[in-house]
Amino acid sequence: MDEPLVSVIIPVYNAEHYLRSSVQSVLDQSWKQLEILLIDDCSTDNSREIMLELSVHPNIRSIYMPVNSGAAATRNAGILEATGRFIAFLDADDRWMPDKLERQIPFMMREKCALTCTAYDWVEANGAPAGRTIHTPQTITHRDLLKHNSIGCLTAVYDTAICGKLYMPDTPQRHDWGLWLSITRQFGPAKGLDLVLAAYRLHDQSLSRNKLRSARYNWIILREHEGLSRPVAAWYYLHFLIRKSWKYLGWNS
Repeated sequence: MDEPLVSVIIPVYNAEHYLRSSVQSVLDQSWKQLEILLIDDCSTDNSREIMLELSVHPNIRSIYMPVNSGAAATRNAGILEATGRFIAFLDADDRWMPDKLERQIPFMMREKCALTCTAYDWVEANGAPAGRTIHTPQTITHRDLLKHNSIGCLTAVYDTAICGKLYMPDTPQRHDWGLWLSITRQFGPAKGLDLVLAAYRLHDQSLSRNKLRSARYNWIILREHEGLSRPVAAWYYLHFLIRKSWKYLGWNS
């Protein structure tokens, strides 16, 4: 089987400590038909210099945002420039396992689905195991996603042959969730491959650390992006709050 091209979108903002490791985890893929798009959002550290070094590789393209625009606009700039059939996402501080694409792309071609994801591990800032694995359901419907975003952005891949190019809503947080909602609403359920094929790095700058702010953008996605009425949005928002409470109390994994 000929390998279709995979475009890997990596937004970059002050990622000098982790960027090389993240990019190397993509270059180490056993799936070789790929392009890596590094999109710098006006970093103030040495990220741009590192990007210049990395760009000598023929599979890597660097894009520079003219002004600091946030993660959603940065990822969307990468999607716009992507030339691959499949579009995948990885943050500049996270990593993939070497066989991620080799396992995930044939899986989604067999399943004929627009969006897939995998399980992933949490790791500490220094890369040491954090002792937690985030598993994925086998099937994730639009209704499931309205209650809870069970798709890790670092594991997600979508197929433009099925859904064309779709973009993330321009919100500071939860924009990836907005894209998954758009895809599953229009093209049916996402499929999960419950294998650990990526590693999510925990550190103080992680956007998801700010739980209160994240909760606010959940409401914005439900109301403005999905267009739900206040009562319906409140019903789904309640599921989100309950699930977060369970996690805080340690009642689920």
